[in-house]
Amino acid sequence: MRLFNSRQTRQAHPAQVILLGFAAVILAGTLLLYLPIARTGADGPSFMAALFTATSAVAVTGHVIVDTPTYWSAFGEAVILLLIQLGGFGVMTVASVVFLVARRRIGLRGRLIAQQETSNVSLSDLKRLLIGLAAFTLVTELILAVIIGGRLWLHHDAPLRGAVWRGVFHAVSAFNNAGFALWSDNLTGFVGDWWLLVPIALAIVIGGIGYPVWKDVVKHFRHPSRLTLHSKLTLVTSAVLLVGGALATLGLEAGNEKTLEPLSPSTQVLAAVFHSVTARTAGFNTLDVGSLHDETLVVTDMLMFIGGGSASTAGGIKVGTFAILILILLSEMRGGRPPEAFGRAIAVPVVRRALSVMFLAANLIMVATLALLASTPYSLSQCLFEVISAFSTVGLSTGITPHIGVFGQSVLIALMYLGRVGPLTLALALAARERDRMYNYPEERPLVG
Repeated sequence: MRLFNSRQTRQAHPAQVILLGFAAVILAGTLLLYLPIARTGADGPSFMAALFTATSAVAVTGHVIVDTPTYWSAFGEAVILLLIQLGGFGVMTVASVVFLVARRRIGLRGRLIAQQETSNVSLSDLKRLLIGLAAFTLVTELILAVIIGGRLWLHHDAPLRGAVWRGVFHAVSAFNNAGFALWSDNLTGFVGDWWLLVPIALAIVIGGIGYPVWKDVVKHFRHPSRLTLHSKLTLVTSAVLLVGGALATLGLEAGNEKTLEPLSPSTQVLAAVFHSVTARTAGFNTLDVGSLHDETLVVTDMLMFIGGGSASTAGGIKVGTFAILILILLSEMRGGRPPEAFGRAIAVPVVRRALSVMFLAANLIMVATLALLASTPYSLSQCLFEVISAFSTVGLSTGITPHIGVFGQSVLIALMYLGRVGPLTLALALAARERDRMYNYPEERPLVG
């Protein structure tokens, strides 16, 4: 509890506490994974493997530089599972819930911190939201664990104990959009298993859209027109991206002998849909990503960059941000009218936030891609893919991550961290305190374009 009681924390901006909180959990996870007991065999883990894996788990990314099921022991896998849960739920959200249970109330500082983590949920609803979020997460993961574990036990001849553990691990990994798997080939061995992949895909979608949207859907189930603008934009844009990504993957990879071509038509559809879902920050794969056509990699780049919903376990710039950027473009094409959707105008501060997120994300990706190109022998397509996957906390890889060296892996570690805490959160933390200016300068209109 010293985190909330120290003088420095009381004076800190909530965004700074989030940054420090995630960094502290990553450090703790690194130290646990660096213990000899965390690795199989006689040799202890390398520090880079521990740091990279801890960051990837807390950032719910799924990027790996070592083979998870063979490199890490049962203790190491348990640590990874715990880090995924903490990362997905949000370090500050977890702290707020624990504080709430212990003290029966939540203070203003804790509310501000948790509000920043849950993307501007109103303070009056925060207590109820945190409790509901905890219940929603645990119930969803429990149902998925039973389905996955039962499928592995009954149809894949897994021992009961192993089926239970894998069911729990992959349920947490799927709901939190982490992408860690306990098979060396991820989920490629289950490419045609509808009963396993469909529940995992649904869990990815549920976790990637976000609890506030589902809460709104349940509340207004009989009157969809009463949904908030955020919910409408998230649901509609997510559906368009999911269908569009699946159709693009199916069309571009249909003749690829290394991916879809050898599969039956129904399995091709399943694989294309699953790839579209998982590219939106989950990181599981049933297809060999390194064998995808360059055109498909570009489509996947776009899906990863956009990501999932705000206040969810997903990364990327978020579908809400993407939708607002499209609305800004459409408003300019119509003559400069304020951006609007579903009978509602988009507030100016929201427009500024969307543009800021886009600008910061694009520049981070550009700089990191240049760094990988300068330090590795790999192509622009491969480096860009790894960078976007790390920043958007996806975890898909063309297979080069273990071979890009310490410098390249350090770049990806920084990207996973920044991608999880959010570029705008970082900017707010660096600014330390927001100040309202009581005056405006006279306007001028520089030329644009």
